[in-house]
Amino acid sequence: MARIYEQLAAAAHRPFVLALIAGTKGSSPQRAGAKAIFSADGKIIGTLGGGCLEAEVQSRALQALKSGQPAEFEMVLDHDFGWDDGLICGGKVNGVILPHAAQSKNLWQELAAVSEPIRWGVKKDFSIARAGDDDAGEWLYQETVSPPVELWIAGSGHVAQAVASLALQLDFAVTVFDDRAELANHEFFPPMAKLQVGGWHELLKFRPPANAFGLIVTRGHQHDALALSEWIHFPFAFLGLIGSRRKARIIREQFLRQKLATAEEFDHVACPVGLDIAAVGTHEIAVSVVAQLIQRRAESRDK
Repeated sequence: MARIYEQLAAAAHRPFVLALIAGTKGSSPQRAGAKAIFSADGKIIGTLGGGCLEAEVQSRALQALKSGQPAEFEMVLDHDFGWDDGLICGGKVNGVILPHAAQSKNLWQELAAVSEPIRWGVKKDFSIARAGDDDAGEWLYQETVSPPVELWIAGSGHVAQAVASLALQLDFAVTVFDDRAELANHEFFPPMAKLQVGGWHELLKFRPPANAFGLIVTRGHQHDALALSEWIHFPFAFLGLIGSRRKARIIREQFLRQKLATAEEFDHVACPVGLDIAAVGTHEIAVSVVAQLIQRRAESRDK
């Protein structure tokens, strides 16, 4: 799935409106920063939360597309909103509608290929521009766009394949490590996944970039332990290990007994990895794992 900035750059050859939520108060279907691209043919890319809110913003966006006039909006999400089905979130959202967003194609291309964090925003005159540290107070909205979080996966079996496919759709940059070329190839992994194939002792010499996430889902306990014995010492922002609580206890005791890691290092390993959703089967396990990755990514960005 392309990032919204890639979609904005790709849409720049035709008229469209960018609408975004600049702020929220109370309960709302989306957080500040939610974006949607509205086209004259009724097509919507992205979402502001769906339902009545999005329908109203779409109506205003299409009017702006005809008039060429940008606008702010503010809506209270309750039963008095004006539709038969109503809204019961009870919060308030405000945002901006930008019919000239296509003119910022160069910025969208830059944000789509971002390698270092870039701050941009919408000024009070509705112009779209990069933001600096010395221009506070001039903006209706600002955000910082960071590169996709690097996700390193040790293993290329069914769970790794399902996690990689899902994570790539959710703005993670995936690299898979395994010694099995018959599995670690693009027949089983999407083209955007990077593949590192070779002996484990060579693969485990690679060091992750800053703030990378790690996931260990190899073909068995011994290979899991081998990967963990190296990756546990690396500064992963998140490191998950597939398995049960019993497996976590056994590996922890083994690592401490053999002095392969400290208790503090092991405390940073999420095992069993994944949110507890009573997952059954490969794809449900992948959902639980990627949900935890999303949760940790959001927590790190809120700090």
